Amino acid sequence: MVRRVIIFLILVSFIYGHGFAVTGYEVDKVHSSVSFTIRHMVVSKVRGHFNDFTVDLKEDEGDITRSSVTAVIKAASIDTGNERRDNHLRSADFFDVEKFPEIVFKSQAVKKKGDKYELWGTLTMHGVTKNMIIPFEILGKMIDRGGNTRLGIEAHVTLDRLDYGLKWNKTLDTGGLAVGNEVTIEILLEMYAKKK
Repeated sequence: MVRRVIIFLILVSFIYGHGFAVTGYEVDKVHSSVSFTIRHMVVSKVRGHFNDFTVDLKEDEGDITRSSVTAVIKAASIDTGNERRDNHLRSADFFDVEKFPEIVFKSQAVKKKGDKYELWGTLTMHGVTKNMIIPFEILGKMIDRGGNTRLGIEAHVTLDRLDYGLKWNKTLDTGGLAVGNEVTIEILLEMYAKKK
């Protein structure tokens, strides 16, 4: 009887041990980007990106829906290719980076949708925390020449900046607003497994 119990415990340990094997990943910034697009002056769109960000991914190799992600963006690293505009975006009119230096996303769940996934969690920006769902796709996984495991991820999400208190705007003489409210975010990540 004791022998059967021991064998059973060993089997359970083996099965669940493999199911909960976790691999940590970090971003290869040379091949990754966090960018955004927003309507400008009604007739066009402006694209920008953040130069300083980290992503801590913990992948459950047995079940990806048990994985977790924490991402931190330094708000002051915003870059739209125009210094005057970037300084305005860093000011209290927009991100107020001295008071709110980081934009943080923390996952709460990963859900599979067909051959793609959704990352459920909270986004904190400008001192406001809101629930957010980020659809994403795993582009591929491979071992590079250095023996490192690499993982590619692509995600797109749209948010309303007014929800986060980013309310500055200006009415144009011809009607309409200088800056749109909807912001489309594109996340392209190439990540590599941390050395154990």
